[in-house]
Amino acid sequence: MSFHKSDSRTPLAPAEYTKIPTVVSSGYDSEKPQGGRNNASIGQPKFIRSDMADVPVQQAAGSTLPLVITRKKGGGDSDDGNYNPFEHRKVEHPTSDLETFVHLLKGSLGSGILAMPMAFSHAGLWFGLVATFAVGTLCTYCVHVLVKCAHILCRRRKIPMMGFADVAEQAFLDGPPALNRWSRFIRFMVNSFLVLDLLGCCCIYLVFVATNVEQVVSVYLETVLSVRVWIMIVTVPLIFMCLVRNLKFLTPFSMIANILMFVGIVITFIYMFTDLPAPAERPGLVAVSEWPLFFGTVIFALEGIGVVMSLENDMRNPTHFIGCPSVLNFGMGLVIALYTLVGFFGFLKYGPDTQASITLNLPLEDKLAQSVKLMIAIAIFFTFTLQFYVPISILWKGLEHKIRPERQNISEYGLRVALVVLCGGIAVALPNLGPFISLIGAVCLSTLGMIVPATIELAVYHEDPGYGRFNWRLWKNSGLILFGVVGFVAGTYVSIIEFHAEFSGGH
Repeated sequence: MSFHKSDSRTPLAPAEYTKIPTVVSSGYDSEKPQGGRNNASIGQPKFIRSDMADVPVQQAAGSTLPLVITRKKGGGDSDDGNYNPFEHRKVEHPTSDLETFVHLLKGSLGSGILAMPMAFSHAGLWFGLVATFAVGTLCTYCVHVLVKCAHILCRRRKIPMMGFADVAEQAFLDGPPALNRWSRFIRFMVNSFLVLDLLGCCCIYLVFVATNVEQVVSVYLETVLSVRVWIMIVTVPLIFMCLVRNLKFLTPFSMIANILMFVGIVITFIYMFTDLPAPAERPGLVAVSEWPLFFGTVIFALEGIGVVMSLENDMRNPTHFIGCPSVLNFGMGLVIALYTLVGFFGFLKYGPDTQASITLNLPLEDKLAQSVKLMIAIAIFFTFTLQFYVPISILWKGLEHKIRPERQNISEYGLRVALVVLCGGIAVALPNLGPFISLIGAVCLSTLGMIVPATIELAVYHEDPGYGRFNWRLWKNSGLILFGVVGFVAGTYVSIIEFHAEFSGGH
């Protein structure tokens, strides 16, 4: 992987590197297709969104935005294969390979790393070791598939850059005729799962903060407040913090959160590597019925597919993002190694007593351990406001045009308050951190991280260049979709069973 000297650039806050990239006509040079629309091949028309092409608008069914008819693939334009989308991108502050590598680490290394020992407890010491590498490799491969398909579609349709939802929509418009009518749905589904994933993370953050604070405060107070009460207490200041609409005002909170998280995890490692028992004292493999919780937790921890298109779109050399070697391979390789390390040694240290967050296993009476719990709780508290920025931006963009201008300010503030209260209400109702993490991973990230990229590749490769000898791409992607569906169903079912056991008093 080649790293280039970077321009001076302020590090991105978490919400900035989890932004959902948009494509706007003023953001790049759009090269007009050679010839007019009359040169389009006769047959099934293909469509692209009008803000992705410098041509007059013609409304067509199947997309969320006005569409235009364009040439079918192989329509006789010899210049199409020579179009380089990367030459037409206009990025105000392009990132070097090293900067992108750092942003990828920041986007993938989050609170999920603290849940990895719990994931190993649902797999076994040795099976968890192998399975974490396998699932991490699979997630990385699906990211490769998504970005590669985005590059193909950019060249095919002469579009400099696309976001995740853009790639999904254009793939369906470019695929078999039966998929064309579903292009609007797939765009809606991708954005919906992104919103659900991010709001679900916000709920998990509330439970995490409340659980750690409750542990520390209970040492000093005779009257013990439940986790649910602490969730409501934590939600109140977040309502006011989430009314901040300008991202730059949240950047200092990001810096504080990063410092506290780093220091807290380092101290946690010190506790974790002290007086380790022999590996023979831990089960190497557990019952198959517990594997879905492992799968959901690992997917939640490792899956960073929501940030990859934003990172790739901002790169000075986008071709360095995928391939071998590449920024993605180096970054995800390091992430997988760190998560496996924490999961393996965390479970080895605490065994059957491993809790949903490794910080909850630290000794309650130890002052240093208490400081770690509070540091990481404060870091996650500040991260909530940054994580909240993305889903509110997606939702408000879809609602803004339906509201009268004079009522837009009050409506946006009302939406922000309602969403924070909703997250607080869900967290109060489901305060069990373990199955909550697994549920979000199984429902949202198995869909976005495996099922959607595999479906996109099937659509993109349908006509040109095809599925390969013996239809190997068809079989491969069918396997990925099946694996994602099984993870979705099994992870959701087991998580719901865990919640039911908690409510019935049997957990």
